[in-house]
Order: sequence, then C-alpha cells, then structure tokens
Amino acid sequence: MSGPGRKGLETAEKKLSIRGSFGVLFGASRGFWLVNAVNFGDGIAYFGILTLLTRFLGTRVGMSDELTGLSVSFFTGLVTLFMFGGGFVSDRLGTRRAMTLSLSAVLAGRLLLLASPYLSAGTPRVAAALFALLVMAAGEGVIQPAMYAGTKEHTDERTATLGYSFLYAIMNLGIIAENLISPFIRTSDVFSAPFLGAVSGLGLGIDGVYWFCTIITAVTLLNHLLFFTDKVEAGAARLQTPSEGEKKGLRETLKSLPFADLRFMLFIFMLLPVRTLFAHQFLTLPDYVFRAFPEGVGARFEWIAGLNPLIIVIFVPLIAAMTENVRVLRMMIVGTTISALTTFLLVSQPDVNVLLLYVALFSLGEAVWSSRFLEYVADIAPKGQVGAYMGLAGLPWFMAKFTTGLYSGAMLNKYIPVSGTQDPASLWLIYALIACVTPAGLLLFGRLLAPKAGEARR
Repeated sequence: MSGPGRKGLETAEKKLSIRGSFGVLFGASRGFWLVNAVNFGDGIAYFGILTLLTRFLGTRVGMSDELTGLSVSFFTGLVTLFMFGGGFVSDRLGTRRAMTLSLSAVLAGRLLLLASPYLSAGTPRVAAALFALLVMAAGEGVIQPAMYAGTKEHTDERTATLGYSFLYAIMNLGIIAENLISPFIRTSDVFSAPFLGAVSGLGLGIDGVYWFCTIITAVTLLNHLLFFTDKVEAGAARLQTPSEGEKKGLRETLKSLPFADLRFMLFIFMLLPVRTLFAHQFLTLPDYVFRAFPEGVGARFEWIAGLNPLIIVIFVPLIAAMTENVRVLRMMIVGTTISALTTFLLVSQPDVNVLLLYVALFSLGEAVWSSRFLEYVADIAPKGQVGAYMGLAGLPWFMAKFTTGLYSGAMLNKYIPVSGTQDPASLWLIYALIACVTPAGLLLFGRLLAPKAGEARR
C-alpha cells in the first residue's frame, strides 16, 4: 500500500486506544517483563533493608546514633552517586550483563551485612557493615540505569509511555509488598489479616527481615540467569548498542557525554527545587507529624506515608495510558505544578484531614510527572548512551538529599521545636515557594527544553 492510505494506516497503528495500549504492552517482549521482575524483586529487598537500616546498624552492629545517621546518608547518597558511573557500565555491558553484575553485587553486600553482627564487637563489625553498604550501593547504582535502558530497548513507540509508567509503578508495588510482609516477619504480635483472621507474627527480628530480603535477591538473580538469555536480549525492539560505523573516538565520546549536553543539564537541574519536596518526605514530614499532631496520629505515621506508593501503583499506569498522546514536557509541567502547589495545603494549622489530602494530592502529582521524566531523558539520549543519561539524570536527587539535609534540621528546630512555640505554616510556605521554581522554570525554558525533531516519539 502507498500514498495517503498507507500513511493513515501507520498513524492508526501508532494511536491505540487505552485498552489497546495495555493489550500491546502485556503482549510485549519477554525482555520487558524480565526487566520488571528484577525491578520488583529489588524493590522489595532494597526498601526492606533501607526501612530498618538505622535500627539494624544501631542495635545489631552497635553503631552510635551519630555514626548510624552518617552511615545511612553515606549509603543512600552513594546509591545515587554510583548511578552516574552505573549508566556507562550499563551502556558498555548491555542490560542483561549489567543486571547480572549488579544483582551479584547486592547479593554479596546483603550477605556481608547479615554477617557483620557476628564479628568481633567494635571496629570489625562497623568496618564490615560499611563495606557491605558500599558494595550494595555500587550494585544499586548499576541496576537502576540498566532497568531504564532495558525498558527503552524492549518497548516501541506504542508502548514506551506505559512501559516507563509500569517501571515506576512496579518499583512502588515492591515497596507495598515489603511494608505488608515485614511486620509479620519481624514481630510476634497478633495481626488481623484479611481472609486469614488473627495471625501471629514470626518474631524473627530485623535479621529475619534481612534474610527474607537476601533470599528474594537470590531468587531474582536465579530467575534472571535462567530466563534472560542472549536470545531474549537479541529480540529487543530497539537495541541501544552502536554499530561499528557509529563507534566514536575518545574526543568524540568526551564531547557527547551528558555533561556537555546543556539542554539536558538545564532540564535535570530545573527539577532540583521540586525534588527537595521528596527529600522532605523522610527528612521533615515524620518530625512534623510526631511534633505537631496528637500522639495517635504519630502512632499511625507509617499508614499515612504508605498512601504514597499505593497511589503511585494505581495511578501511574492509568495516567500514562490516558495521556500518552500528550507531550512529555507538558505533563512534566502539570505534574510538578501539582506537587509544588499541593504543599501550600500545609500552610495552615495542623489538621489530619488536610495532611491526608496533602499526601494524596502530592502523590498524584508524582504519578503525573515521575515516569514521564524517564521517558523524556530516554527520548533525548543519543543512541548507545541511554544508561549514561539515565544515570546522570539522578544528579538532582543526589543533590536534593544532601543539600536538603544540611538545613532541614535547623528549620525543624526553628519552626517545629520539640517544645515551645511552633510555626509549621511558615516552614511549609518556604518549602512550597522553593518548589514552585521548577514548574516556573519549565514554562520559561519550554521551547529550549522541548525534544527536537527525530527525538520525541510524538
């Protein structure tokens, strides 16, 4: 077929209904779902360990509170920092081999972390635990950009938007699964479980939870080795490895590094202000709830915070399906605007209903723009450099975690002290105004940031 008829057919093939888009994605390449099997398994294990890490280092390894805090910051910061180099590793080795390497590293690190309390007290335990965190951070730094690159490789123009949304949602599904399972393993309390009635926990402590996370990692690695074969990787819809004719010399490679892409650098740093709000979810929000609300609200803080991953799991794929024909940058502006403006809800006297509304709407804003951020970066990345661009795209998050931590404690002591006059409204007003810089900047530089012809899928 040729002429207008052929062109119309191609357009129709690219513009699927929501139902059709989901159908195509669920029938997508085997590689896409194997990438997300790693995503789900690592989501359970990583967040299962991170959630209890301060307690484990303090009670099992014997670190002081000060050293524990520094160690956790060291670990989370290194995860993001290693993503910069991890992207280049992913591009060099390919998705499958990069995932094999990273899963092996995190498995070794988790085993060493579990063994650290059984070494001689003092320096040997602390040194082993810190080295374990270093190894795990390196592994996680490779696995994240590898999953992003794998998603691009195993989706096409019709499924890319949903593919990135599923990647983000499935990670959060792992968080939900961990939050549900962990208390049953850790404590011996009696829980009221749906369909099961009263159920007693196993009472295995934090070590039990960590063993569960380590076993999940081992099973994930085994599944990856058995099923993610060379044949699966070769069947990718869009391989990112440059051909022989596209390989570059050292000078050309240095010139093409993400650092030299001014448009890309402007984009990711424009997200830094709104990213600080995400850092405040674990740096500021807990103390805000425990200090400014009645004790009963603080006792249920985990339930309140748990609304976020639940909303992400439900709404990220749905919003992506409904807006897949909307330009990526426009969705970024809408989503970051929701995230920033929602914070103004907290510029009032503490109220639990307002708090719940804030968490729900903030999470909805995250659902709008989070996966589209990944899609934008993948769209503008040159062939063979998706992993490198994805790794560097984590730089604002790395900076947000460190820079926000430098002032969050002082701001809490000033505006929400443990005792004395509190003024949380002023604190959240300042943070909301900072976050508004992101959507304003995206609007201001919209023409410059928009993907060029040949980059965007629509």
